[in-house]
Amino acid sequence: MEWTGARYADKPTVEGRTWIDAPPERVWAVVSDIALMPAMSRELQSVEWLDGADGPSVGARFVGHSRHEAFGEWSTTSHVIECEPDAVLAWAVEDPAAPAAIWRFRLRSRGGGTELSEWMQLGPGRSGLSVAIDTMPDKEQKIVFVRLREFERGIASTLEQIKKRAEA
Repeated sequence: MEWTGARYADKPTVEGRTWIDAPPERVWAVVSDIALMPAMSRELQSVEWLDGADGPSVGARFVGHSRHEAFGEWSTTSHVIECEPDAVLAWAVEDPAAPAAIWRFRLRSRGGGTELSEWMQLGPGRSGLSVAIDTMPDKEQKIVFVRLREFERGIASTLEQIKKRAEA
């Protein structure tokens, strides 16, 4: 990732892509099973559906428990905002109207397999990162850049693990 000088209010994004030698249905089975995600993340520790949901659908909610050496431990509630089986799954973290982040998986049938992308946007709603920025406003751009690089590495790792699972 190259330096962009982005600020939190810019709603900066990061994205990764991979090609998977499996049909979208098999990739979707991995992507849409949120119980698998903690095993593919250094930060996310556990997740569970809320309100009796047992899978993704627009409006479904889940809570995620995370840990980061610099931020400590926290939990967030996410709201599924897009869900098209075998095509797209997206959720807003905390308030869907002003999310702390938005995460999205896109699946496209391509070349006898699936092109999978994972995308995320910081903000515009407040998050744990906002606290760090409040404490050191003169370092906001660096804080945002470092966090986006962490997300970029995490996305690359997650995509690699989804690929392994779907191709197995």
